[in-house]
Amino acid sequence: MNPRLQDQYTNEILPALSKKLGRTNRLSLPRLEKIVVNMGVGAAVGEKKYLEEAVDALRLIAGQQPVVTVARKSIAGFRLREGMSIGCKVTLRGRRMYEFLDRLISLALPRVRDFRGLNPNAFDGRGNYSLGLSEQLVFPELNPDKYSRTQGMNITMVTTNDSNEEALEMLRGFGMPFRSREQDTKN
Repeated sequence: MNPRLQDQYTNEILPALSKKLGRTNRLSLPRLEKIVVNMGVGAAVGEKKYLEEAVDALRLIAGQQPVVTVARKSIAGFRLREGMSIGCKVTLRGRRMYEFLDRLISLALPRVRDFRGLNPNAFDGRGNYSLGLSEQLVFPELNPDKYSRTQGMNITMVTTNDSNEEALEMLRGFGMPFRSREQDTKN
C-alpha cells in the first residue's frame, strides 16, 4: 500500500497541476525527487556523545541509518580539523520520503512553538525548498527524556523542475502551511 501523500500526489495534485500549467505530459510536471535532512553538530568537536545522540535521533526520525558528515577543511577558530565528524544527514526517496513529508506536515510543524507558517520565499531559484527546525523534539518519535540537548536540523525538498512558482504550487498541494504574501509584508 502506498503512503497517503503519494496517492494524493498521483490522484489529486498531478491533475490539478496539469490543468493549471496547461501541460498534458506528466513527466514535464514538477515532482518531489528527494528530501535531505541534515543535522550539523558543532558541539561534536569537543564531545563525541553529542554526535552519537544526533545520529540516533535522526535514525528514529527518518527511519533509516544516517551518514556521518566530516569537515572538508580546517578552521582554527572553531578548533576544527579536516576529517573530523561534525554532523549527520539522511537522503529519503520514494516511500520513506512521502511518509516523512506526511509526518512533517501533519505532526511536527503544528508542534513548533509560535509557528505562523513557512516562508514562501525560501526557494533556491532552482525549485528546491529548504526549511530549518530549531528543535528535533517536535517529532513525536523522540522521547524528550532521552535527548537532553536540543538539536536543530535543515530539511531540503528537491524537486525535478527549475521553477520556484511551480514547486510552490506542488508543495501547497501536499498541504505545506506556507504564509500568504500579505502576511509576509506585515512582518
